[in-house]
Amino acid sequence: MPTGLSIHVGLNKVDPTAYDGWDGKLLACENDARDMASVARAGGFGDTVILTADGTVENITGELCKAAGRLKSGDMLLFTYSGHGGQMDNVAGSDDEPDRLDETLVFFDRQFLDDELDREFRRFEEGVRIFVLLDCCHSGSAIESLQGLLTPEALQSQFQTRDPGQVEAASRLMPLLKQQEIFARDRPFYEGLQRELKEGNGGRPVPGAVLIAACQDNQVASDGDVNGLFTANLLKVWEKGAFQGDYRTFHRDIQQRMPANQSPNFYTTGSPSDGFLKQRPFTI
Repeated sequence: MPTGLSIHVGLNKVDPTAYDGWDGKLLACENDARDMASVARAGGFGDTVILTADGTVENITGELCKAAGRLKSGDMLLFTYSGHGGQMDNVAGSDDEPDRLDETLVFFDRQFLDDELDREFRRFEEGVRIFVLLDCCHSGSAIESLQGLLTPEALQSQFQTRDPGQVEAASRLMPLLKQQEIFARDRPFYEGLQRELKEGNGGRPVPGAVLIAACQDNQVASDGDVNGLFTANLLKVWEKGAFQGDYRTFHRDIQQRMPANQSPNFYTTGSPSDGFLKQRPFTI
């Protein structure tokens, strides 16, 4: 029988000493992690839940490394993240970013580059299936451009305010100015990390992975009182296991429940097999 392991990260805030006084307060990310862990347990996955202050780079990568040591070809990893997302200049890293920006997950103690997540996935044996759910934003310009993207009525509907300046408190986006300040402060560290990743990420292939993200790169992911908007609709579509479609159908059905200004993204990395793509989500 294949083995399934899951890791669920939910950060309702970050360490302000690491982010120049910004605490990134959110409401529903811990609930998202707990609820996704419940879905995983019901499907037979072993689950690890990492919340807020425990959501450090060391702790999260440590759990991923342990999972990589246990899972073999045919097994499955489920990784979910709810929190802030961001971007930073890719000045010394790989050339796979046309916009010269690295997307980041905003962990408790520092930003975690998308290429770092790629490195963690490369630790897994070829043939391990990986399913990733990201309930966060990934566009540093999204808040800036909200007035052009959304009408006042759309802002009021999605965020209960017509003021784009107040959207930061209701979205999962690290403010653009704060991203720039942190990168300027920590530039030597991140440039060194980007060079290290560029040199070290070209060896072992990435296992086949399916990723569903909460929104497109130029959109904002909404927080909520109980769950993030993306996670809330995912849970409604899943309907406690009543859903019977495959991954693409799962994404489509979630997308149909979302507002036009937050359209979940579906993509794959590596070469997930047709058999994997046609499976019901959360199936070991």
